[in-house]
Amino acid sequence: MSFNDQVVMVTGAGSGIGAVTAMAFAAEGARVLLVDIDAGRLDQVVQEIQRQGGHAYACAFDVGEASGWHWARSLMAELGLTLDVLVNNAYVIEVKPLHELTLESWERQLRIDLTAVYLGVHTFAAQLMANRGSIVNVASVHAVTAWPGHPAYAAAKGGMVALTRQLAVEYGSAIRVNAVLPGPILTATWDGVSEAGLAQAAAQTALGRMGSAAEVAAAITFLASNAASFVTGVSLPVDGGQTIKAQG
Repeated sequence: MSFNDQVVMVTGAGSGIGAVTAMAFAAEGARVLLVDIDAGRLDQVVQEIQRQGGHAYACAFDVGEASGWHWARSLMAELGLTLDVLVNNAYVIEVKPLHELTLESWERQLRIDLTAVYLGVHTFAAQLMANRGSIVNVASVHAVTAWPGHPAYAAAKGGMVALTRQLAVEYGSAIRVNAVLPGPILTATWDGVSEAGLAQAAAQTALGRMGSAAEVAAAITFLASNAASFVTGVSLPVDGGQTIKAQG
């Protein structure tokens, strides 16, 4: 796969799946705009990409606010760039049952995990259509399965999967739109989880192990590439078979 001369934006790129995905696109020749609310972490990833000879730009803003997206579009105009690929990866999560979840937390999770997709596509749809570009939404197995304590996150990710199908039909041949559904991926999100907890998560998969951010990034770059030119509206589990394995 090659993304030479293409411009890619990855949200939630300061760490985890987003950071690894941004580096994967840069390694394939893309000019990558990294978005995260944490400017410090963002700069570290940008510097690492640049050390490896890639082209990267930091865009620190809150993806749940329209003003940030408008600023990013203005910055790209100053740089003479138009968007080819949008990867909606940013998320927040609070693990609580619904009756303990505040309205503020519910609304924040939906704003970052779902409304941000609307804002990104709304801001860059014209550029993506002109470039016959691609969108990849990073959803979750929580979109199609249920575990206690994830009401807002599951609702947002389920909405993202439905929105992926809708956008694929809406934009037809002008923009391909797909999603990935990561399962248990060993990132900093799992810091503090006991060895027993990690083993339990691994045992829930058909492959019997946790996944890596690089494995999710590989699926994202594939769906964004010309190798997937006849693929749109798909929600691809990257979960080691977690969603197909009967749980005992």
